[in-house]
Amino acid sequence: MRKIAVYGKGGIGKSTTTQNTVAGLVEMGRKVMIVGCDPKADSTRLLLGGLHQKSVLDTLREEGEDVDLEDIRKTGWGNTLCVESGGPEPGVGCAGRGIITSIGLLEQLGAYDQEVGLDYAFYDVLGDVVCGGFAMPIREGKAQEIYIVTSGEMMAMYAANNICRGIKKYAAQGGVRLGGLICNSRKVDREADLIMALADALGTQMIYFLPRDNMVQRAELNRKTVIDYAPDSEQAQHYRNLATAIDGNTNQVIPTPLKNDDLEKLLVKFGLFD
Repeated sequence: MRKIAVYGKGGIGKSTTTQNTVAGLVEMGRKVMIVGCDPKADSTRLLLGGLHQKSVLDTLREEGEDVDLEDIRKTGWGNTLCVESGGPEPGVGCAGRGIITSIGLLEQLGAYDQEVGLDYAFYDVLGDVVCGGFAMPIREGKAQEIYIVTSGEMMAMYAANNICRGIKKYAAQGGVRLGGLICNSRKVDREADLIMALADALGTQMIYFLPRDNMVQRAELNRKTVIDYAPDSEQAQHYRNLATAIDGNTNQVIPTPLKNDDLEKLLVKFGLFD
């Protein structure tokens, strides 16, 4: 089983990209569990037809510690297994606790056991936070591969570089590796070239370039992944291609993060700074 965590700047499209990629893997016959690691509990919505499932923390608060796997894991599109970690009540406690509690409980209840037959476990992680509970998939080896969703926008690239610092820090301790950058296009000038240059500087690859397409928004409004909503569309094929690229990827590395000055030099080279 491959355990994959998806990171990136807040609002870059991690949850959408993750769910659509999972749909592509499921279509290929892979058995996948997706664990949402965001207190908003929206990492599985498209796979569940818009249903906001009860999170692990909400279930524990309401029902106590005696829960079954079926209480916290729902079956979504293509028999995807869906879990939402959730978070504490607003203004109380650390949101990272949801990730720590969820993964621990899933392990305790046998969600990862060999007889379950999982090919993949995906963790959709909040924003670009690489500290505290949100770093757990990196820090404790819960995820073996990290994919960073980014774009040609300056702050998205800063976030990607910062996440690489976290991966490098914990690589020896937890064995985590970077699988590559996913460019979720914002139609920045020379965007594909820029992200390929960033990937090269980080010692990794741009594993796929996702073009911007309003089909994604239309599918979301209909509470579906693109592959479910418009299976014959060009954008659905892009997600299938991304799923295939990840499925066949053997190029996992310890990244070489850039100093901030060097990152800005790269941006200048591509004309993002005057």
